[in-house]
Amino acid sequence: MQRGLALFALLIAPTAASPALAQGSAQGEVEAIVLRPLSFFKVNDLDFGSIIASGTSGTVRLAPDGTRTRTGGVTLSGNGGEPARFAGLGTPNRQVNISLGSNMIWITGPGVRMRVRDFEIGSTPTAILSTTPTRFSIASTLGNYNFPVGGTLEVGANQTPGDYSGTFTITLNYL
Repeated sequence: MQRGLALFALLIAPTAASPALAQGSAQGEVEAIVLRPLSFFKVNDLDFGSIIASGTSGTVRLAPDGTRTRTGGVTLSGNGGEPARFAGLGTPNRQVNISLGSNMIWITGPGVRMRVRDFEIGSTPTAILSTTPTRFSIASTLGNYNFPVGGTLEVGANQTPGDYSGTFTITLNYL
């Protein structure tokens, strides 16, 4: 009988010594885009990232490949910033004309508005977009495509800190 009790005590000891189980849950997002023929849509917004203004004006250029450079009194902060990205579905070798609604836009926030200009498409070679259509060919054998668009932000001297935003329009015409 003592032998059975000893066995019983050994079986319980590991269970009593184990840590309490914790349980948690979290939610994630799921997205899918089903393309239809001759479609065109925005994937990402143009984001110049965090910058620090000074007493001297300057610029931030965000290239279509995501590279940020600066001029003048602007300091780049962190590794943020990403080009806008657009995608769609056409047909292989189909010609498309891409143009801007305006060659420059103004973004507004808590301080003086800032100008964005020189919208650059990540084609090979890259090209500055304008209100005059630029012709491209869809190179993908499936007819799908995506392209980034960068630009240049003009930052004023002593620009007020805060979030600035605006919109720009890209028009794509399938030929």
